[in-house]
Amino acid sequence: MAAALDLARRGLGRSWPNPAVGCVIVRDGRVAGRGWTQPGGRPHAETEAIRRAGDSARGATAYVSFEPCAHHGETPPCAEALIGAGLARVVVACPDPDPRVSGRGLEILKAAGIDVAENVLRDEAERLNRGFLTRLLEERPMVTLKVAASLDGRVATAAGHSKWITGPDARRLGHMLRADHDAIAVGSGTVKADNPSLTCRLPGMAGRSPVRVVLSSGGGIELASHLVESARLTPTWLIVAAAAAKKRRRGLEAAGVEVIEIEDGGNSKLDLRGALAALAGRGITRLLIEGGPRLATACLRTGVVDRVAWFTAPTILGGDALPAVADLAVDRLDDRFDLRLLDSMKVGADMLQVFEVVANGKAQG
Repeated sequence: MAAALDLARRGLGRSWPNPAVGCVIVRDGRVAGRGWTQPGGRPHAETEAIRRAGDSARGATAYVSFEPCAHHGETPPCAEALIGAGLARVVVACPDPDPRVSGRGLEILKAAGIDVAENVLRDEAERLNRGFLTRLLEERPMVTLKVAASLDGRVATAAGHSKWITGPDARRLGHMLRADHDAIAVGSGTVKADNPSLTCRLPGMAGRSPVRVVLSSGGGIELASHLVESARLTPTWLIVAAAAAKKRRRGLEAAGVEVIEIEDGGNSKLDLRGALAALAGRGITRLLIEGGPRLATACLRTGVVDRVAWFTAPTILGGDALPAVADLAVDRLDDRFDLRLLDSMKVGADMLQVFEVVANGKAQG
C-alpha cells in the first residue's frame, strides 16, 4: 500500500477533478502491474494496473489507495473492472465519500466473492487526497499558503524590494509546489506589482503548470500583463464580483482569460469563500496561494487555509519591512492559529517547513 500511495502522488496537480489514486497488483509475491490516475483524471489507476498486469491479474491481490469507483461515468466502474480481471483480493486504503460511491465500490467487490481488506494506511491516504476530500465535504479546494520570508517574518523591504529573499534552490522547490497543485492564486495587486508568470519553469515540466487564478475586487488585470498575454497557453481565470465584472471583460476574454463572476462579499471586497466555491465547482481540489500579505491575511482570517509552506531565509530585514502576514485581530491566545509540523527540510541556505492548520480560534468561534 505504501507503494500504491507513492504512485498516487504522481497524479497530484494533474488528476483533478478526480482523486489521485495508485494501484499495485501483486501475484505470487511479485508485482504484476502498477497504475496511477492519469492526467485529467482518466484512465483510473485500477484500469491502468490491470492493463499492465494482463492475464497475471487473475487470482492476484490489488492494493488500491482509494475506494474503487462504483458509478458509470465516462468510463465503467473500477470495481467492475477488478472483478472482470479476476482479482482474488483487494486491499483498500480509504473510502470514497462521493455519494456515487460511498461504500458501494466495496460492496460490489464483496458481492462478487472478492476478499476485501479496508483502512490500510488510511490516514496517509486521506492526507494525500485532502484536496479531493475537502472539495467534496466543504465545497472548496484544499488551500496551501506559500510564504518566502526572512528570519523575522518579512517578505519585502520597506521600499518594496523582494527579489530574491530566498535562494535558487528554494525557488526551484517552489516551482515543484506549483506542479503538484491544480491551481495557483494571487490577488490583482500582486499582478500589478510583480507581473508574475505563475508557471512551472523547471526543465521538462512546463506541462505541469497549474491553472492560474487572479482574485480581484476591482474587476480586472492589465491586458499587457504576462498572465493575459500567455492565457491561451496556460489556463488563466479571473474571479471578480459580479458588479465589477464588466471592466475590461471583453478584452480579457478575447485574450483567452476566463472571467468568473461571483456575488459581492460586501464593502467592495471579494467573497473569498464564494471564490473558492467557484473553483471547487470547476473541479479544482488543490489551490496554492502565492499572493502577498494582503491575500495571505484574508485567507487566514477567513479560516480557509489548510496547510502552510513556509520558506525561511537566513536574513533579517527589520521592523520597517513588510510582514508576511498583516493584522489577524488576535486579541487573545484562544484566537491564535495553531499549526502542526508535517515536514521540515534544508533547501540550500534556506529552510522549508510544511504545516497543517489544526486550530483557528477566530474561525471556529
